[in-house]
Amino acid sequence: MKYYSEIRPIESPIPADRQGARRHYGVHPYFTRRPYNVVRDYILRYSRPGDVVLDPFGGSGVTAIEAFLENRIGMHNDINPLANFIAGGIAGLAKGNLADYEESLVYIEGKCRYTITRIHELPEKELERLKRTLRLPENVFLPRNSDAKQYYDLFSLEQLMSLAILKDAIDSIPNEPVRKGMLLAWSATLTKLNKTFLSAEGRAESRGGSSIFSIYRYKLAKQPIELLAWETFYERATNVIKAKVEIEQAIQLKKQTGGFSGRFELHAKDVEDLASEFPNSIDYIFTDPPYGGHISYLDLSTLWNSWLGLSTDTPTREKELIVGGDLNLTERSYIERLGKSVEACVKMLKKDRWLSIVFQHWNVSYFEAILSTATESGAELRAAISQVGDPIWSMHKKKNNSVLAGELILTFHKTGAVKSVKRKEEFDISHALTRILKNTHSDKVYGEYLFNQLIIEAWKGSAINSLDITKQDFMQLLMQSGWDYDEERHYWVKDRPQRELLFTAPG
Repeated sequence: MKYYSEIRPIESPIPADRQGARRHYGVHPYFTRRPYNVVRDYILRYSRPGDVVLDPFGGSGVTAIEAFLENRIGMHNDINPLANFIAGGIAGLAKGNLADYEESLVYIEGKCRYTITRIHELPEKELERLKRTLRLPENVFLPRNSDAKQYYDLFSLEQLMSLAILKDAIDSIPNEPVRKGMLLAWSATLTKLNKTFLSAEGRAESRGGSSIFSIYRYKLAKQPIELLAWETFYERATNVIKAKVEIEQAIQLKKQTGGFSGRFELHAKDVEDLASEFPNSIDYIFTDPPYGGHISYLDLSTLWNSWLGLSTDTPTREKELIVGGDLNLTERSYIERLGKSVEACVKMLKKDRWLSIVFQHWNVSYFEAILSTATESGAELRAAISQVGDPIWSMHKKKNNSVLAGELILTFHKTGAVKSVKRKEEFDISHALTRILKNTHSDKVYGEYLFNQLIIEAWKGSAINSLDITKQDFMQLLMQSGWDYDEERHYWVKDRPQRELLFTAPG
C-alpha cells in the first residue's frame, strides 16, 4: 500500500511517438488515439506488474494493450462495438502462429483476387447477377447530417461487391485467431473502399482517409477515388501481420527478461454499470473520455458496425457520453454524466491508487465537472500536464472554435478523503494570464498550454466556476499582451517590438 502513496507524479510532458508502434498505427484507424509511449510511461509510473489497469472509455485499446504487454491485466471497456472490435482484434494478434497468418493471405488471394480484379470489366447484367449471390449488409439509414441517405449510397457497386467477396473468403478461414486478424485488415480496407475516402493533396491517391475521421461526418468526395480493392486489402493485411510480429517480439522479450504474465480483458458496459461490478478493484485508470460534441462515435461507426453485425440498441445510444448526435443529447446531460463517470472511476479504484484523465475543451464547465467530482469523491489532484506541440491537426480542429489541439492530463490520487469544493465568485483572467506569460521563458508558446494553465490557476483559487472566456477573447488578450499567432505552426510567438508591454501589466 505504501508503495502507491509514495509514487512521485509525472510532472512534465512526454514527447509523443505517434507512429512508433505498428500495433496502433497502420492496422486500423479510429477517431482518437493517444500516443502509445505516453500511455505506456503513465502505466509504468502508476502501476506494477500484475496490477489491473483500466480504461473505461477504451477506444481503439491503447491503454489496455500497452498494459497487457507490460505484464499487467489490461482491462478495456467501451460501449462502441467498433472500438471493442479493434481493441480485441489487435490484442488477439498475440494468438496463433505467424506462418498461419501468412498462409491465410495466400489463401485469400487465390480465392478472390482474380474475381475482384475483373469486376470493373463485367457488363452491368453480370454485375447484378453476381451481386445477388453475395452477402451484403442491411441498407440502413445514415445519420441526418450525412451526404448520403442510406448505407449503399456510400459505395460504388464495384466497391460493395469487392468488399463482400473479400469478406466471404475471410469468413471461410477455419483458424479463429487468423480469421479475426484478417477481418481486422478487411475492416481497415473498408475505410478506403467507399465514397467518403478523400485523397491527400499532393500525395499518392491511396494516401488519404475517410471524411469520417477528418470532419466527423459522412461527407462524400466530390470526385470519388476508387482504389484497387485487392491491393488495398493486401496492404492492410500486411500491416496486420507486421503488428503481429511486433506484439510477438514484445512478449518474447518479456519472457527472456523475467517472464510474461500479461492479460487482456474486454468489457462493453456503461461506465456506471462497470463501477457497480468492479468497486475498489482497479489499481490504475488511464482514460480519455469523449470531449463533448463533434464526434458522435456510434453514429459515425455505422460504416463498420453495419457490415460487421455490431449493432447498438437505443438504451446504449442514450448512454453515449457526447453532446448532439442523432439523438440530440444535451450539453446539460453530458456534464452530468461526465461527473458521474469520474465518480464511477474513483469508485472502482482501490484506495491509494491513481487515476489519469486526458481532456481538452474550451468549455470550462467540463473541467469543473471532472475536478470537482473527483475531489468530492475522495481523489486529490496531484498533477496537471499539458501534452501540446504534437497534435494531429484534422480539418475539424483547424476550423472549429471549440476544439483545442493537444491535451491536459489530470492525475489524481485516491486518498479516500472526501472534500467539499469551495467556489469564489470572481477570477481575474487578465491578471492570471499576465502572470502565466511572465513565467513563460520562451519566445513561443502553445495556446492550449496557456489555457490549461488558466484552468489550473482558477481551480487552485477555488474560482473555476468563474472562469468564462471564449477563444476569441482569449486570443485578444494574448495579442494585447504582445503575442502573435503563427497559423502554420499553430503556436504563439512574442511580438518583439511590443515585448515590454507584457511586463507593464499588473501582477
